[in-house]
Amino acid sequence: MKKNMKFIALLLIVSVVLSACTLKTKDESGESTTPSNNANVDQTPVDIELLGMSANEDDLNIVRDQLAKNGFNVKLNIQPDYGSFKTQEDAGNFDISLSSWTTVTGNPDYAVRSLFKTGGDYSILSDPEIDALIDEASTQTPEQYQDTYKRFEEALVFEKAYIAPLFNSIKSQAFNKEVLAADSVRISKSRSLPWEELEFTDTAKHGTDPLILQSTFPTLTSLDPIKGNDGSINIINTNLYVRLVNLTDDDKITSDGSLSLNHAIAEGNTEYYFILRDDINFAKVTDKKAVDSGERVGADDVIFSLNRAKDRNSVPDHRTYTLHEHINTVETVTDLAALDALKVSGSDETVRAALEKGLDVKISELVADKKDANNKEGKYQVVKLTTTTPFPQVLNYLAHQSAGIVSQKQVQAINTYDVENFDVNKDIPYGDQNTVTEGSQYNNTLYTSGPYILSHKNDYEATFYKNPAYMKGTEHEPRIENIKIKFIQDADSTLSALRSGEIHLFYGVSESKFDVVKGDSKLELQSIPSNAVSYLLFNTSNRPVAESADLRKAVLYSINQEEFITFYSGNKYKATSTLSPIVNTGLELKADAAKAKEHLNAYKASK
Repeated sequence: MKKNMKFIALLLIVSVVLSACTLKTKDESGESTTPSNNANVDQTPVDIELLGMSANEDDLNIVRDQLAKNGFNVKLNIQPDYGSFKTQEDAGNFDISLSSWTTVTGNPDYAVRSLFKTGGDYSILSDPEIDALIDEASTQTPEQYQDTYKRFEEALVFEKAYIAPLFNSIKSQAFNKEVLAADSVRISKSRSLPWEELEFTDTAKHGTDPLILQSTFPTLTSLDPIKGNDGSINIINTNLYVRLVNLTDDDKITSDGSLSLNHAIAEGNTEYYFILRDDINFAKVTDKKAVDSGERVGADDVIFSLNRAKDRNSVPDHRTYTLHEHINTVETVTDLAALDALKVSGSDETVRAALEKGLDVKISELVADKKDANNKEGKYQVVKLTTTTPFPQVLNYLAHQSAGIVSQKQVQAINTYDVENFDVNKDIPYGDQNTVTEGSQYNNTLYTSGPYILSHKNDYEATFYKNPAYMKGTEHEPRIENIKIKFIQDADSTLSALRSGEIHLFYGVSESKFDVVKGDSKLELQSIPSNAVSYLLFNTSNRPVAESADLRKAVLYSINQEEFITFYSGNKYKATSTLSPIVNTGLELKADAAKAKEHLNAYKASK
């Protein structure tokens, strides 16, 4: 009996010792942790809701399986289109959201500011450390900002786990080379496809046959360039509105094909000068056809457009103001001597000489009124933009669709509502997609400065016409009269439509379909490493992942990027953040099941 009592006492001692192992400890960062080999921690899988779109179902399934292996019970919330996806995301109906971002301006500040800075257009974060690092890097040269962006990635991904990177993608498109001339189809690392350069193999069809493209988004966020920055309108607004500068295919800034004939940066990197061309008028729609409005695109429109772009309160639901917050002033220059007195940054060349470079007629006079401009007589308009701090990256933002030039006269005539008291049920803003949608609300009031204008749309397709007053007689005049976009949400259906001739170009072919395209003799595939990164975004407001860095890190270290690369036959690349295609910080996320388990146990123990 005594032996039995001693045995029972020994069991009690062992039990007490084991139970002590479940006590929470603190790691060096102050976060709660629990040893991963603790057998007494609850082994019940942790519920987590993963939000995404049906177009990304393969990626969602890979993430689900990876999380399931590491102690999660994943609920998939798959939405059919971007509109319903955003509705769910905005409502906070997710723990993690499968997100993506393409740095369409080619500069690193764009890869982070809108997404992660407090108050950013698409940010759900509010972290002073993250904000400070974004602002610090924005004022630095490429040689300086690499270390700053490394510290940013360390904080964003590894210390706080606000995102979990999945992969960096290839940008690709396929087209019917029997229909389209191959040398007219451009693929750029960042810039959207320029429609004005596209040509049929049979040029006689330019005025008769429509070019047929495809999009997955039948609902357009807004045709006002500052009110949207997503896949539904980026390529559309890029072709509806001209900008002060463009990007080359390899992300260099150029005036080629833009509103400016040349541009120059003055000493100090806070003053930027643009000499404007005089051969673009705004297009408008009459009886569903494109006509010349008779109104020239000029300096007053540039000043109006950029001032509203930088002003958060210029329109309700402004989506792009953080891209332009470095703009201080925009004005017309009328003193020619001022251009002679200024030197180009890092050069002995004058700003005037830089602006005159390659012009058929040199500057004889600077005019304030766009109606007085006449480039053939040497009468030009010059716009001066001043930044709040030295900020050469401002040029990349001026190449973005949100810096598209709108008609001051037309936008002010339409936007007569009070911004503070805007009523979505009553007020109709400029660019509202309902005004171009066939039906009782159709009332197309667009004035577009770019090569095309949207005439009308329905749930199945959108019809665009060439701007009849866009750089006529130049190499940038649009070739094809009519472009249609078919709304096809399913990628497999889109590829079938391309192969059958229903559409002529598929913008954004999945890497898993490259072999199919290559095997079709009438198709040509174009691809280039892109600035697109896919990642998991954590809910930061109303779910457990918002409060627990351990829970977020358990997800982070469950992600195995190699499995995505294998699934896509090597046509994906590793990523650490949305910066990865632009800045090499040397940081890398590696899947670590032990770390995932450790952090998940720490989360459970803290509940």
